[in-house]
Amino acid sequence: MIGGVLFDCMNHFLLLGLSLLTTAVGLYLIPFYKRAVLLIIMMSVYGASGSIVGIGGNVLILAIWGDKGAPHMQALHFSFALGAFLAPILAKLAVGTSVSAENHTEPAFQPPATNGSSEADSAPLFGLPDDMNLFLAYAFVGTYMFIVSLFPFALFFKKSSRQEKSKPSAQEWRRAEYHKTLLCLLFLFFFFYVGAEVTYGSYVFSFATTYAGMEEREAAGLNSIFWGTFAACRGLAIFFAACLQPGTMIVLSNIGSLASSLFLVLFDKSPLCLWIATSVYGASMATTFPSGVSWIEQYTTISGKSAAFFVIGAALGEMAIPAVIGIVEGQYPDLPIVLYTCLGSAIFTAVIFPVLYKLATLPLDRQ
Repeated sequence: MIGGVLFDCMNHFLLLGLSLLTTAVGLYLIPFYKRAVLLIIMMSVYGASGSIVGIGGNVLILAIWGDKGAPHMQALHFSFALGAFLAPILAKLAVGTSVSAENHTEPAFQPPATNGSSEADSAPLFGLPDDMNLFLAYAFVGTYMFIVSLFPFALFFKKSSRQEKSKPSAQEWRRAEYHKTLLCLLFLFFFFYVGAEVTYGSYVFSFATTYAGMEEREAAGLNSIFWGTFAACRGLAIFFAACLQPGTMIVLSNIGSLASSLFLVLFDKSPLCLWIATSVYGASMATTFPSGVSWIEQYTTISGKSAAFFVIGAALGEMAIPAVIGIVEGQYPDLPIVLYTCLGSAIFTAVIFPVLYKLATLPLDRQ
């Protein structure tokens, strides 16, 4: 919410550079903290700066290219997917088997009052990390973020071109008749879409092992195929966006997610069907968010506040739906609650987009 207001008040490049720099500093400091309170504070700052970076990328692309920036928007979100795919691999290489080895040497039970409170009170605020490999992983990503932060600062100090100055003023007049209603519906659209995406990606491993009876190795492969097809289709969407309208891509994504989630519900215990439907589901979910942002820009100008509003919807869906589904799944382990959630979300997004399209094109119909 604050990021959306800041992007309407401050220079985009300066705010983005400061957010990236804060993220880099946070990544460097996190391994040195020895107190949970300090870690919580730093993770909060890290989350706030990361959210501003997420909003800033969308706002910058819309400000520079407007409704012609669909391929650039797809490229931005492909970079998100690629980072999400590579980061766990980096963490696994850095941590290795040291964590599991340490866990086996710890006692199964510790007295709650004697050890815990005294050690917490006497523990220093800062200190060298116990696992240097873990520190190197944070330092590597932090260095990368620091280097990236230099580019927005360079653009900030560079004089703005005439095109950058004239572009926003040329688009100020574009405002749909039901601007606020469109934003509210897009809020709900992204709430259910992102919630379903994160829910399936988070629980597909446990679902495959506990409900479908798959081996852990197969379940890990199922999880990988979901995120792999997700990232691959976001990469291909960069080229598809050059020849397909964002609305067409959303319709194709809705059809694919609806068909694959229905297939998952009907054949929930067939390993072959799970592999095929999971691949299609990951591919179908890939382009919806960037296509939605590009689509709404065709009908109404998106400011920083507007972008923050529907990004908050996506963040709430990412936070709330997996948490609720985790509780419900624990209460009803014999039911594929995760699959029902994906199907319900696919139905909702497939129904709400025609409503969005009708509201967005009402002034055009009258003309």
